[in-house]
Amino acid sequence: MARQHAKLCAHGDPHPRRSVLETSFALTGTAVDNAALTEIAHAEVVTKAKRAKLTPDAILALMKLGNKRFTSSSRKDDNYLAQQRASASGQFPVAVLLSCIDSRAPAERIMDLRIGDIFNTRLAGNVANPDALGGMEFACKLMGAKVVLVMGHTSCGAIKGAIDNAELGNLTGLLAKIKPAVAATVYTGERSSKNYAFVDAVARKNVELTMDAIRKNSPVLAGMESSGAIKIAGSMYNLATGVIDFF
Repeated sequence: MARQHAKLCAHGDPHPRRSVLETSFALTGTAVDNAALTEIAHAEVVTKAKRAKLTPDAILALMKLGNKRFTSSSRKDDNYLAQQRASASGQFPVAVLLSCIDSRAPAERIMDLRIGDIFNTRLAGNVANPDALGGMEFACKLMGAKVVLVMGHTSCGAIKGAIDNAELGNLTGLLAKIKPAVAATVYTGERSSKNYAFVDAVARKNVELTMDAIRKNSPVLAGMESSGAIKIAGSMYNLATGVIDFF
């Protein structure tokens, strides 16, 4: 792998991942296997053996680095057809995401991920209903994913609808699941859907409450987190800047 990396750099690879990873973890002080991370970065798809080398914190670090590549216009030149062929016989995703259906927030793109890297459940307002929880349990307990990441985003239409008490068919019930976040958001300014700062504050609170709901309503996932097998994390994607804030 070291020889492969040296060869890539010698031929002018525009995105030498090993140096980026080593610099990042030197700055953050995160104890991870840099060689394992570099191996993942250069692979066409994640294998079971390669995933086994990664901790939940290392997986989140890879996501952060992928978002940095996205925002700096240095995304990998992926061969999606090669990834499709390599993953056809099996999958070993490192994480499961719960994100919003907003067309401007495709998790795989904004974190520079490949086919087979993650499971992604998308629901308006990234709410954790029983079906979403079942999928997360499948992803982690049965398929070996090590991170559960809830991702909200700025200017979220579902959040605005919950603030406005919108009603429309089945959407009414979905927005009801977001309304506790509206009530729980501490904010001293104008509490309306026209105030985007308030909307974004509610969206962040909604992510936090969703993380709490996952732990409360899924003993399977809560138990895995307590044992250190997985990590449940939150994030907010900024539509204007392209930056993901992990928390």
